[in-house]
Amino acid sequence: MHTLKRLGVMQTIELSVFADYHQFYLQDDDERFGNFSDAWTPGATERLLAVAEHVVGIGTVRNMEVAVRIEVGSQLPNLDPSQWDKVNRTSLVCDTGRIVVAGCTDYFPDARRLNVTPGTYDVLVGYKNLQSLSEDGLEGDDSYHIFLAPRNDA
Repeated sequence: MHTLKRLGVMQTIELSVFADYHQFYLQDDDERFGNFSDAWTPGATERLLAVAEHVVGIGTVRNMEVAVRIEVGSQLPNLDPSQWDKVNRTSLVCDTGRIVVAGCTDYFPDARRLNVTPGTYDVLVGYKNLQSLSEDGLEGDDSYHIFLAPRNDA
């Protein structure tokens, strides 16, 4: 993955996530919010983004390990849409101050967590190389870049 340099980046992680069922999620670290299967409507599936209370599901083109980069910053970047295959924007409420990053079949207690200030976050998702899949759909250079910034409602 290429490195993005932005001012105001407070936290960056790069990881590989098992995108079972062609998805992974960001979720407030409260298991009450773990069920968002109804959010995967046909429109959400096409958009590669499902949203429910305290959960954002990111759709993937592969049902395998995928490259994920997450940046938490003071503000969202201005992404040039011509540099991305797809860009989605939404928000995520995180009351606990911990955002879980996991595939939908991952064991919740072992999932990766980001420590953040509790509140509402604007979320920008950039999708790259979605057309790079092998013929069998198992290999590819697709990657998923997530930018989070505290919502400034002032």
